[in-house]
Amino acid sequence: MVLPVEITEGCRLPVLRKNQENEDEWPLAEILSVKDIHGKKLYYVHYIDFNKRLDEWVTPDRLDIKKLQFPKKEAKTPMKDGLPGSRPSSPERDVKKSLDLHVQSASATSRGKTLPTPKRKAESVSLATQVTAATPVPSLPSSAEASQASVYPTMRDSSFSIKSRDEHEPLTSLTTVRNNSRIVSLQPLNNSPRCSTIYLLPGEDSQDSSDGIPSAPRMTGSLVSDRSHDDIVTRMKNIDCIELGRHRLKPWYFSPYPQELTSLLILYLCEFCLKYLKSLKCLQRHLTKCNLRHPPGNEIYRKGTISFFEIDGRKNKAYSQNLCLLAKCFLDHKTLYYDTDPFLFYVMTEYDSKGFHIVGYFSKEKESTEDYNVACILTLPPYQRRGYGKLLIEFSYELSKVEGKTGTPEKPLSDLGLLSYRSYWSQTILEILMDLKSENGERPQITINEISEITSVKKEDVISTLQYLNLINYYKGQYILTLSEDIVEGHERAMQKRHLRIDPKCLHFTPKDWSKRGKW
Repeated sequence: MVLPVEITEGCRLPVLRKNQENEDEWPLAEILSVKDIHGKKLYYVHYIDFNKRLDEWVTPDRLDIKKLQFPKKEAKTPMKDGLPGSRPSSPERDVKKSLDLHVQSASATSRGKTLPTPKRKAESVSLATQVTAATPVPSLPSSAEASQASVYPTMRDSSFSIKSRDEHEPLTSLTTVRNNSRIVSLQPLNNSPRCSTIYLLPGEDSQDSSDGIPSAPRMTGSLVSDRSHDDIVTRMKNIDCIELGRHRLKPWYFSPYPQELTSLLILYLCEFCLKYLKSLKCLQRHLTKCNLRHPPGNEIYRKGTISFFEIDGRKNKAYSQNLCLLAKCFLDHKTLYYDTDPFLFYVMTEYDSKGFHIVGYFSKEKESTEDYNVACILTLPPYQRRGYGKLLIEFSYELSKVEGKTGTPEKPLSDLGLLSYRSYWSQTILEILMDLKSENGERPQITINEISEITSVKKEDVISTLQYLNLINYYKGQYILTLSEDIVEGHERAMQKRHLRIDPKCLHFTPKDWSKRGKW
């Protein structure tokens, strides 16, 4: 098919694709690259407002050239307000200025006075905020969040936010009411058989330690959050297909495998050492020499066919780097570096007669100043939607319990990661609230700190989850938790489907004090 006009990189036009219901749709897409194969042109398109994992090569017959939009030419820089010598402020500069103001006002509000802030530090915070704020929310996860909202129907209408301590009197109690009414009346509380009171001690601080300002992403490590590399090359998938054991995987995103491997139809990986090879013959030759039948490192958990291996990024550098290369194919919000020394990798496997097959993994820093208990987390696509993601998350918190710490995942989370964590936090906290029992006829008592200590979930994540579930209301000078029957029933249905759980008795793990070691 010969097109009447030349379509170049940067053009936008509707492109035909199949949606989840296998119906035709014509979303707007941007042309990122054009290539010619045997006289036939192919176009690499990114669907606007869709996740990058849906990007693909398309043929000309799928393009609607009637609605073609050519890229706008950059005009010469005009002067601001028509005055000579002053340029208009760019959108990025405007965002940065507003964020600087927001940072200063938020800090002043939380402390009750204005504190002088070093200019350089304020700029670094605002830039980190800018990266987060400038990232568009993809439309794809909205369907996933909608499915989650069906489990917890009252989540999405929350307009409540915890106010500062200066605006209200000290927090005294949180009351959990499990009835059909979302308006709490004090009279039915004493007579209802399904009610409990959760007291929040006045001395507790309910405010986010970061004053609502996103913390700057960590800039060192094996996979870090840095979008400065985001050019036209890294926006395009460079690997067509990966064969890993009995699975063939279609990568979602760019991964910096060697350039000579990107032209292959299939990239072969050894499923035990994760070494990449260019042909099936090379893989077969490698398997005759590779003695591994499980990830290198110590097996610290086994129950049934599920095992976890702890791998030191310094002692097993080649495996760790290969693992990061594979993970980058399915993680867009991270950049790959080869410094794996400061990291531990926990690989989850499934056992059969041929060996221990990788299912997913998470990494964590040996020493984290931000209380991160997860740096990167991934369940491989063949094992997704089977409960393994929550199992990885639950295992990370079990390690935190053994370490005697509270933890939180490193931000930013991917869209699927955010959904998994929200779901895990919701189920874990609701499980505790619903198991509360009254003693001596009095309503049971628990504090936010106690919930955090029981679960090892950081206090800020506990509060944000209660807000996300729309459980907190401010009533007559106190915070009240309101659990409707819909939330209770939705939680019970979700827990019935959750068959995979971590058994702490099967965990054999001794935490190390890395601060006392001269070198990792």
